[in-house]
Amino acid sequence: MTETVSLSIADGIADVRLNRPDKLNAVNGEVVAALNNVITSLARATDVRVVVISGEGRAFCAGLDLAAMAKGGLGLDLLRREFGIANCVQHLAWGWRTLPMPVIAAVHGAAYGAGLQIAAGADIRIGTAASRLAVRETNWGLVPDMAGIALWRGLVRDDILRELVYSGREFSGQDAERLGFLTSLSEQPLEQARELARTICSRSPDAVAAAKRLINLASDADAEQILIREAEEQVALKGSANQQEAVAAGLAKRAPVFRSPAAS
Repeated sequence: MTETVSLSIADGIADVRLNRPDKLNAVNGEVVAALNNVITSLARATDVRVVVISGEGRAFCAGLDLAAMAKGGLGLDLLRREFGIANCVQHLAWGWRTLPMPVIAAVHGAAYGAGLQIAAGADIRIGTAASRLAVRETNWGLVPDMAGIALWRGLVRDDILRELVYSGREFSGQDAERLGFLTSLSEQPLEQARELARTICSRSPDAVAAAKRLINLASDADAEQILIREAEEQVALKGSANQQEAVAAGLAKRAPVFRSPAAS
């Protein structure tokens, strides 16, 4: 969609690419605007079943573009709440969680600060053992301010998160997978992310979207709220066109042909 962030859609999979390889995909004001535009576009898309986000070149995202920040390119105007509960920079990470379809992050090279938080917004994060990650904000006298704390809770043990945030130290992809920052490791994370995306695309988009809503709810709701919503989602799915197609395809041992969620 722009020079700094690209978006292509094929076979139900949206490929979102951070595209500043010469700057290790560091985030500047242009990236903030472009990535928010992509998320807004995907929220309205009826032809997208899964999103895969990755970085062009040698890194996923090396964090904030410090040169741009020094010139005032990432000012306080970005703290305006323009996306529900999130401001413009928080939405770069939180926005992925609000999309109706699953989001998979393919992480390689550096994922520092802003990059680590963008990945945190994904439903699933696949990285390499050799990836280098860090919550870098305290190095620059700042705190993680792109929804990282809200997204990491439940993923990363509280005392571990405190140590990494306070120290700002770097850790490996292997450590990240063990600690909860990454879901799994792969020598080719982008290829594995796309393979997983194709598998998810073979499931009913209605069921997958309902499952994402339930899992999103689980972190804040009590058991009663979750059980009520679970029953409501199941009632809405039973007998729907895509649910019937899932059963028919399974019985016939053929690939299902689902309608888009908007048409169901």
